[in-house]
Amino acid sequence: MGSLVTLATPKCFSKQMAKAYNISDQSIPVGDGFLRLESYKDGMTTMSRDLHNWTKYMVSYVAESLGIPSAILWVQSCACFAVYYHYNQGLVAFPSKSDPAIDVKLPAMPVLKHDEIPSFLHHSTLYACLGRPFLFCTIKTVGPMFKYPQVPDSTVVGDTVNEIAQALLTICMSFLWVMKPWPEKSGLPLHTLPEGFLREVGDNGKIVRWSLQEKVLTHPLVSCFLSHCGWNSTMEALSSGVPVVAFPQWGDQVTNVVYLVDVFKTGARLCCGEAETRIVPKEEMEKCLLEATTGPKAVDLKSNALKWKVAAEAAVVDDGSSIRNIQAFIDEFLQESKPSM
Repeated sequence: MGSLVTLATPKCFSKQMAKAYNISDQSIPVGDGFLRLESYKDGMTTMSRDLHNWTKYMVSYVAESLGIPSAILWVQSCACFAVYYHYNQGLVAFPSKSDPAIDVKLPAMPVLKHDEIPSFLHHSTLYACLGRPFLFCTIKTVGPMFKYPQVPDSTVVGDTVNEIAQALLTICMSFLWVMKPWPEKSGLPLHTLPEGFLREVGDNGKIVRWSLQEKVLTHPLVSCFLSHCGWNSTMEALSSGVPVVAFPQWGDQVTNVVYLVDVFKTGARLCCGEAETRIVPKEEMEKCLLEATTGPKAVDLKSNALKWKVAAEAAVVDDGSSIRNIQAFIDEFLQESKPSM
């Protein structure tokens, strides 16, 4: 595509990734790994354009002050973008204090129940003040962003951890459980498993702090993925052809589940997110896990998931939709950012 690209990530994230890849500070690889940034400490005099995550909105102001054109990378789904747009423009009715349980009906989308719209739009949440500050512009849909050529988070706490553990013991299913610890400065307690859990599980399960999720999902022995259903996880599950046990918590996760379960038909719904103030009991977890892995429904879920895997593979070939739209974005971005004569 003819563009020189520099990717930046916060130091705390780079440390987590380095630990996952067993990379030491003394041995940082070039290419697929990480590059030291000392060479950029005096600034990047050739930087001409900026593309950033929409949550880092302050970058736009910095880019503007430096005279650098900028664009926003929307990291949620098109469906969520449409929800935010219609809310911002006041085009359809949304849940309110006077009518908190109203369904949301948007063009070309399934009807969303009040607990299936992104948490930021719930009038009763702490995020209500974030409901309208969005900038709308031309959109180029891109995804998936990865695809391995060969097949070889989110946090749950307290009683929920216990219920998941008990469900796994009951159904005797082999599992990999990624349990990411809280940040060191959060002041929150460490996750605690039921006493004797690891002994009872034995070789039937493995618990780790970090995993290369996309590699795990492409493993042929993975039969389902219990996920909070953030958009990255949703895309990776679809791209890998893996059915999902949907365990949404907040934000766009609840909306993504509507598509996974009701539209794509690749998932089983475990709960409805933060609007549902309860601990999901182990019996329901057992039912969903078995539903997604055994019996006729599991066959249907897997069949549908494999269809989306084929579609994802088609999107990233040389003339696939993702490649075409990335190129269209670059062409448009370069053209619009050319200085006027």
